[in-house]
Amino acid sequence: MMVLLVYLGVGAIAGFAAGLFGVGGGLVIVPALMACFAVLAVSPDIAMQLAVGTSLAAIVVTSLSSVRAHHKMGNIDWASWRGLSPGIALGVVLGVATASRLEAASLKLAFGVFCLVIAAYMGLAGAPAAKRALPGTAGLLSAGVGVGYFSALFGVGGGSLTVPYLTWCNMRMQAAVATSAACGVPIAIVGALTNVIVGFGHASLPEYSTGFVYWPALLGLVLLSAPCAKWGARFAQRLSAVHLRRAFAGFLLVVGSQFIWGAL
Repeated sequence: MMVLLVYLGVGAIAGFAAGLFGVGGGLVIVPALMACFAVLAVSPDIAMQLAVGTSLAAIVVTSLSSVRAHHKMGNIDWASWRGLSPGIALGVVLGVATASRLEAASLKLAFGVFCLVIAAYMGLAGAPAAKRALPGTAGLLSAGVGVGYFSALFGVGGGSLTVPYLTWCNMRMQAAVATSAACGVPIAIVGALTNVIVGFGHASLPEYSTGFVYWPALLGLVLLSAPCAKWGARFAQRLSAVHLRRAFAGFLLVVGSQFIWGAL
């Protein structure tokens, strides 16, 4: 019962973060699941991969709810989404294949460093050059591959890369968050399915798992993530771009520091 309550609480926080930052919620879900799996005595050899796969499956629901809320507000740049999505799908498959071969400690350390680098950029970077704009089809496709790869590698919805990239290209912060949330949908769907395939039949999997997706955690996570994603999206609409950037950077700083500490 206590573990179920934790899953529900994590789902609520992850949903709110998804709507607020366009991150899909994985930056909350992955560390929380790692803590739960330690209590449940899940094999440390596959705990990180199981957390990543379950996170991506939960993000399917979280992202769809977040996208619906942002679309109603008219913030999603669908043209940019169409340019990024094919590359994202390819990058996700490559990222899951890489994650399945890495040691858990290495994956945790890489995840923490990744968060701190993005936090530093979002917190310290000045305004982008006024003439900078989104690239053409080839440029968006290449960016999508990078976003998809690292998102699947770390079990996040892509916002930790998509938001900084889109703001660097002079997209306003609210639109970048909304478009990032939309990019989280192909990341989550392709990533979850690939994790099921890659992890299927692994000897160390706990009961009620399908590949690297753990169903008890997934069900607990999604119950509250959808309504909370709508609240997060509404709150993001009210914040200034500067405050939203700083909150996003602080969020990544806390998560990244926690993972580096755990890995070391």
